Amino acid sequence: MGRGFSQRKEAVMARFSHLVPKARGSPVPDSVNFAGGRAYAPAAKFQLVSVLLTTFLEDEFYRTGQQTTARIRELIRTVDDPRFTAKAALYARHVHGLRSVSHLVAGELARSVKGATWSKSFYDQLVRRPDDVLETLGYYLAVHGRPLPNSLKKGLGAALTRFDEHQLAKYRREHGTFKLVDAVNLVRPRATPALSKLVRGELAPAATWETRLTQAGDAAGAKAQAWGELVRSRRLGYLALLRNVRNILTHAPDVAGELAAQLADGPAVRRALVFPFQFLSAVDALQEGNLPGSGRVMEALNTAVDHSLANVPDFGGHTLVALDSSGSMVGRPQQIGSLFAATLVKATGADLMLFSDDARYLTLNRRDTTLTAAQRIPFMSGATNFNAIFQRANRAYDRIVILSDMQGWIGGGAPVQAFEDYKTRHAVTPRVFSFDLKGYGTLQFPQERVYALAGWSDRVFELMQKLDHEPAALLREVEAVPLPE
Repeated sequence: MGRGFSQRKEAVMARFSHLVPKARGSPVPDSVNFAGGRAYAPAAKFQLVSVLLTTFLEDEFYRTGQQTTARIRELIRTVDDPRFTAKAALYARHVHGLRSVSHLVAGELARSVKGATWSKSFYDQLVRRPDDVLETLGYYLAVHGRPLPNSLKKGLGAALTRFDEHQLAKYRREHGTFKLVDAVNLVRPRATPALSKLVRGELAPAATWETRLTQAGDAAGAKAQAWGELVRSRRLGYLALLRNVRNILTHAPDVAGELAAQLADGPAVRRALVFPFQFLSAVDALQEGNLPGSGRVMEALNTAVDHSLANVPDFGGHTLVALDSSGSMVGRPQQIGSLFAATLVKATGADLMLFSDDARYLTLNRRDTTLTAAQRIPFMSGATNFNAIFQRANRAYDRIVILSDMQGWIGGGAPVQAFEDYKTRHAVTPRVFSFDLKGYGTLQFPQERVYALAGWSDRVFELMQKLDHEPAALLREVEAVPLPE
């Protein structure tokens, strides 16, 4: 998925202004799940890293991620180790390719690390694309206002001097409310030939597919020709194809066959490292309207999702996937949870269990496509009884993956004793990966080998592998991120 703001969405600072105001002095509840469960400080660091790497913030937090935004702010205060937090942001940005959470962390750190010798270097290192500068500044200005800290200005300014004319032209946001030239005027970087051309308005348009569409304008015929050319010439990457299924079928339905062929290309799916849940937006676009060629493209998406199973790692051993099928899951959590569950079952041979008031095993037809299997998972009304998972589990599992909106964890419903009884009954201590499909990442389950994750990025399986193998390795990787003293 695209990780920057598009011109079709709200302006950068307008979105940031919708964020929850910083709450000062709010304590971190001791009921938050953590790895290890015995040392508070390492637990907070682990929670911060796991939320940053698995959160729903990316592309969405300006509109719907207020709880997770508040949670990250809270964890930054709790960890109270700015260098570690900075390293975590760099790790999220450069190792996992996550953008929005790194901008949030950078904006929050800017007020607390004034005068730190490493802060300028941190902001410089954080930037991989010119719009990283825009979004970090947009966050800070919307949440904290002016003046900008000197370290923030110097670090982002140094980063801007690295970009050539093409890179600056591609991300200049010429028609946006907050333009790249505005960022240059705010941070005042050292002049370079490319930056001077940007300020004078002399940069040539970047040769991108987005530029081709902009040049086409709003005329229906020109738009249709532009989309058709982009698809036929294969100038759109795989993820760009997925993001633009609706646009292509709306404006250039005559290339539906070519679009379907490219989407169903197995080697292309594997090269792009696409995972099944990344197809959901395209599936939604086809289901929401009677678009020309939608049936053919939907068939291609079914094939593509099955190809993407090759990108899911085999964890080894025995895995149980426990999917919350209670009434509160209806809607997006149900859709995401079902597809994630079907993916793990088909790709890894995991067992599937549904739970609400009680729990029961469900066998999927392995000959169904992944999308079909997900759609056939039944959902029920009722409460969310997490104890039932461990009471009904009838074999020893190496890991248990729980997919839920987490509406049953708080209070007396915490399955601490049920989990202990399960471990004793089957002489096993499984790792438990608890995915919060609402994105808040909290539960009352402070046990060893239990990990609460706030959602997922396209690296979620990589994160699970690391935790499955050695939880401490994740924090060691973050600590090893180079950052000058």
